[in-house]
Formats: sequence, C-alpha cells, structure tokens
Amino acid sequence: MLTFLARRALLAVLVTITVLTISFALTRLSGDLATAIAGPQATAADIAIIREAYGLDRPLVVQFFDWVGSALHGDLGRSYLYHEPTADLIRVRLPVTLTLGVTGLVIALVVAIPLGILAAMREGTALDRAIMVVAVIGQAMPSFWLGLLLIIVFGLRLGWLPISGNDSWDGYVLPGIVLAFSAIPALMRLTRGGMVDALASDYIRTARAKGLGRPVIVLKHALRNAAMPVVAVAAVQLGFMLSGSIVIESVFSLKGVGYLGWESISKNDFPVVQAVVLFLAVVYIALTLLADLLNAVLDPRLRSQ
Repeated sequence: MLTFLARRALLAVLVTITVLTISFALTRLSGDLATAIAGPQATAADIAIIREAYGLDRPLVVQFFDWVGSALHGDLGRSYLYHEPTADLIRVRLPVTLTLGVTGLVIALVVAIPLGILAAMREGTALDRAIMVVAVIGQAMPSFWLGLLLIIVFGLRLGWLPISGNDSWDGYVLPGIVLAFSAIPALMRLTRGGMVDALASDYIRTARAKGLGRPVIVLKHALRNAAMPVVAVAAVQLGFMLSGSIVIESVFSLKGVGYLGWESISKNDFPVVQAVVLFLAVVYIALTLLADLLNAVLDPRLRSQ
C-alpha cells in the first residue's frame, strides 16, 4: 500500500510541475507582458519602466524559478488589475466555486444513480437503451450551449430562476444543472455496469433463494457493492466540475475562481491567470489522487499496479 501511495504521489508531483511549466510558458507566448500591462497608448519609456518594475527584463528561466519558488511558499504573485495578492483574490472567490461544484455533484448523483439502477434492472430493454442514449447526448452537449438554453427557458421565458449572480441559493440551480449534466453520463454508466454485475452474482441469487424482497436485494445488497466505484469516480468528477467552472461561471456571472480567471484573461492580468490555472489544476490533481486511494481501499488488487 505504501508503494502504491508513493507512486501516485510522485505522479501527482510530476503533473503539478508540468502544469507550472505550461501555465508559465503560455502567458509568455501570448506576447510581451510589459506591453500588455502598459496598454496601447504607452510609450517605449513607459514599457521599459514596467518591464523593470515587474522583473520582466530578467531571463525567462530566472523568472520561472522565482515564480515556482514563491508559489511553493504560498506567494502566487500580485494582481496587476486589483493590486492585491492573487492568493487573497482566490481565497475570497473560492466559496462560490466550491458551492457550485458541490451543487453540481449532488445533482449528478441524485439523477445518475437511480437511472443507472433502473437501466440495470431493465437490461437490454427499450428503457435501458433510452437511458443510455440520454447519457450519450449529455456527454456530447456543450456546457455553454446548455447553459444558454436553460437561461432562455427557465430564466427569461418562465422566470422561475435567476439567470446570473450568486446573491441567493437559487442562483446556483441552473449552473449546477449544467455542471451535473456533464457528469451524469459517466456516473450513470458506472452505476449501471456495477449493478448488472452485482445482480448476476452468486450472493444475489442466494438472497433471492432466501425469499428476500426485490427492494431489499437491489438497494441493500446489490447497490452497496455497485456504488463503491461510484464514490471514487465522484471525486474525479468534482475535479472536472471545479476545473470547468471558468465557462459556467462566465455564462452565469458567478463571482467565483473561474470567473476571476476569465476576467483576468480578458484584462491581461497574467499573475492571476497563472495562479488560477495552477490552483484549479492542483485541486483536480488532489481529487484524482484521492480517487486513486479510494479505489485502492475498495479494490486491493489495484495496490499491486
């Protein structure tokens, strides 16, 4: 188990280093940062002053290792736009993104698990195929398009829910549904596959022979084993949702970490862009590592891989 943990932790560190390198490189490849900060009306002297003030006149290798060293100590730089530490900006916006991610995950589980159970119990029937078709459509549908569709129908025409902002709990409903729609297919298929295997196992046949009722067999015995992998995959799906919050928060104007990233990109606030990319990547890597650990606990065979 310790060897398994060490390998997964080493892989997580390597992925984090890769993200650090790519996020730094992409901001530099986008153009001259000093010119972007100074604006189109700046003179050559103004650009030179900004380049020196922000350390952009130093070699790229030196800038990179300075940034990595600062990030390891919790210093993610200072925003050009807000003139505040980027870590503080992320900390203030984080509750919105976490609330949105948890809302989406809860909706996904509430929808995916019952549909997966229903499809498994009707395996091979028209209902099973219909549920799988819905799963395929959900996985193929662009999240921004679904978000705009929900805004038009439930926000503008019906007026049931707000179309932007996070001033109240109902502001998370529509974006939560959009996030959930991208996670439902994977969770549904996993639940269905686990239930099909469980319902065909020997212990289920024994339970039927003992005269146990169908609800007890399905919900107490089969679902308990089939749901174990779903718990682990749910952690990965939460990581997907948080990393995909940039699009959803922009569509619904939720003032979270994702919206902060979009705003920083549009206004050339590169320290915040780097920090948001790094933060979301680290959160996703941590949740993926947690999912690996949960899978190893639930299935000892994975520990030898």
